[in-house]
Amino acid sequence: MISAVILAAGSGTRFGRTKQLEPLRGKPLAQHAIDAAVEAGVDEIVVVLGHDAEAVRDALHLPSSGRAVTNAAFATGMASSLGEGLRALASGSGAAVVLLADQPGITSTHIRSLIEAFEHRSSPIVRLRFRSGPGPALLAREIWGEAERLDGDQGARVLMDRHPEWVEDVDIGGEAPADVDEPGDLERA
Repeated sequence: MISAVILAAGSGTRFGRTKQLEPLRGKPLAQHAIDAAVEAGVDEIVVVLGHDAEAVRDALHLPSSGRAVTNAAFATGMASSLGEGLRALASGSGAAVVLLADQPGITSTHIRSLIEAFEHRSSPIVRLRFRSGPGPALLAREIWGEAERLDGDQGARVLMDRHPEWVEDVDIGGEAPADVDEPGDLERA
């Protein structure tokens, strides 16, 4: 069983408002990650909410295999949301694709590339590598405990920096899809 954890808890301070709700191509920004995970065929989706959780939850359309959880400690940083998402996954899940709600350019094709590489892996982390740098990653259950112990505003990237021997890159070329951090980024997306 492969899951997806979508991190959508941030307060969007640089954006100036709840960016997860901002419309992009006819749907809320956070919906793009959900739809990509659905199209990729993941078995379950957990969306981690925090800032403005009720409004974000109400704006999103989750599949029957999806649910939202709220991270009460979201203000402490991304690590608490990653841990909350991993703890919320089904006991039968063997791995989780970790996606950011503010990267609408990550597609189902990207996610499928991670899943396919994971099926033939020799490492507990499979990460997309664009020409311009790293992208989303898939974490095997065997390292979730360590990921759950991260703290502050750090995500799985710190874990990969600490343990490069755990990482297997999937080179896909091209430029990494941009994060939406400021209103101008949304217009470019």
